[in-house]
Amino acid sequence: MRGSDERSGSLFSYVDLEARVRRDHPLRTIREIANAGLSDLSKDFDKLYTDFGRPGIAPEKLLRAMLLQAFYGVRSERQLMERMEFDLLFRWFVGLGVDDAVWDHSTFSKNRDRLLQGEIAAKFLAAILAQPRVKRLLSSDHFSVDGTLIEAWASIKSFRQKDGGDADSDGPGRNAERDFHKEKRSNQTHESTTDPEAKLYRKGSGQPAKLCYMGHALMENRNGLAVAGVVSQAGGTAERDEALALVDRHRPRRRRITLGADKAYDVAAFVKDLRSRWVTPHVAIDGHRRKDTGKPRKTAVDGRTLRHPGYAISQRCRKRIEEVFGWIKSSAGMAKTKLRGRVRVDAAFTLGLAAYNLIRLPKLLATAP
Repeated sequence: MRGSDERSGSLFSYVDLEARVRRDHPLRTIREIANAGLSDLSKDFDKLYTDFGRPGIAPEKLLRAMLLQAFYGVRSERQLMERMEFDLLFRWFVGLGVDDAVWDHSTFSKNRDRLLQGEIAAKFLAAILAQPRVKRLLSSDHFSVDGTLIEAWASIKSFRQKDGGDADSDGPGRNAERDFHKEKRSNQTHESTTDPEAKLYRKGSGQPAKLCYMGHALMENRNGLAVAGVVSQAGGTAERDEALALVDRHRPRRRRITLGADKAYDVAAFVKDLRSRWVTPHVAIDGHRRKDTGKPRKTAVDGRTLRHPGYAISQRCRKRIEEVFGWIKSSAGMAKTKLRGRVRVDAAFTLGLAAYNLIRLPKLLATAP
């Protein structure tokens, strides 16, 4: 029998959001883990708010909404709020009822600086990994590190001389002409007027120079989960400098570990610094030939490391860190950040690492012994 196409409105709503989300939905496990991590940050949230005044939007709800934005690749907070108006799954995950009004998109901008003051993104990532059922999935001996470029929210036209000696006028309109002909530009003499902390950087020979930041991640090798991350200004030694900083902050004390990395880390000073920290450098060999002599470049990794079977295992596992960067850039929207300033980009990058771990955890926990 054919059903009717007539629509009838109801005066009262009896929708139970809990019943509308299927029992095996991955977001159920994700929400449970995220809520446990947010519960551990309750005292940190208390320090960010005063004891008087009108109650604001709970920071837990804001962070859960930011996670949804990363999970589903929502381009902006404005679009996120529009989605939350009609999506029952979004309302259930954030903690809003069917009849609750969503907040204005500007709420994120107003509260972002408050969350930055408490370094909430980094603490949230640590709280997720500290949960007992998650912690047993992590390796405490074998890690990998790598860096990736994050394009800044600034036009190349905004890259002007620091002393204001540019001959070009702003001109009419928002996208005026800019003549770079015969002009030598560098980070020492120029900076972006839109985002001064962004640096002009070229990934390699033949690649275009862009205003960007550099994101760094430390990954454990057992299941490929990100354990730490940071964003720095782009530079030639930034990857190695931040790798050492990540190791110093997250290496177990007085315990030798291995660190896998690509051939960009095959530098004598970096390998020496790792050994002084009780870290075995499982670094890929940079064997390219020198342009002047044509001879292969001498590697900083010695034979005692290469002959160990763990070196080959680390070289296979370290490539999984590209999966982390690939998801953050394609799904979480970090290929080109929509924030300005290194601190804000760093918080978004770290929250993206936490979101990546959360989407991986339901399957990992289901198959864990």
